[in-house]
Amino acid sequence: MGVLNVTPDSFSDGGRFIQRDAALRQAQRMLDDGAAIIDVGGESTRPGAAPVSCQQECDRVLPVVEALVRELGALVSVDTSTAEVMREAAGLGAGLINDVRALRRPGALEAAAATGLPVCLMHMQGEPGTMQEAPRYADVVDEVVDFLAARMAAAEAAGIPADRLLLDPGFGFGKTDAHNLRLLAKLPRFGDLGRPLLVGLSRKSMIGRITGRPVEERLAGSISLALMAAERGAHILRVHDVRETVDALALLQATREHED
Repeated sequence: MGVLNVTPDSFSDGGRFIQRDAALRQAQRMLDDGAAIIDVGGESTRPGAAPVSCQQECDRVLPVVEALVRELGALVSVDTSTAEVMREAAGLGAGLINDVRALRRPGALEAAAATGLPVCLMHMQGEPGTMQEAPRYADVVDEVVDFLAARMAAAEAAGIPADRLLLDPGFGFGKTDAHNLRLLAKLPRFGDLGRPLLVGLSRKSMIGRITGRPVEERLAGSISLALMAAERGAHILRVHDVRETVDALALLQATREHED
């Protein structure tokens, strides 16, 4: 899954792809490099980010979704928590809803169910504006697993079948580095929930704190974490650097074919 932020303030590439043509060029590059899904987001969820209005989000996201589907034939994921954006993006041909709030905004459950699309439910403690202010857990793995199980139940009750759900532990969303590393180490535990796992670790601040690298120098760290996640059961990797990650995964897959 290639990341396409159409926001002015995302932590890694904010402002680079807010123009439609620039977004299309970047999406085409990612598709050429091997991305299976393009994830389009119009509301930054970086730590400290402020919310945007529904109209702002629609204005940013919908023209890009329409162009990606119509002109590139891309499988588009819409990274949104807003009910109206879900409905409108689905009508324009989006193929997946990727919600960092796990359908907890007003009307989101009903809107997602009405679209008939698959939905990725993510765990986040708090909201982006404050989520990194001393997050705490008794046991981060147990609590994230329990949260995702509860959101699966809520989605099914709203009419979204279990076979249309994906799960994301939410690395970096209301979690310290120790929480993130614990979740990664115990990622196979999430397989008990029986749904595909989406993992986003690309260019995260944790890489910078551990390695001392600025965001533009986190490629090696991002690929390392992507491989660790894939080895531990991740099905979809949400990344900024598609070509390099695809190459690394090709080598992992080639090795797996010779394990027996």
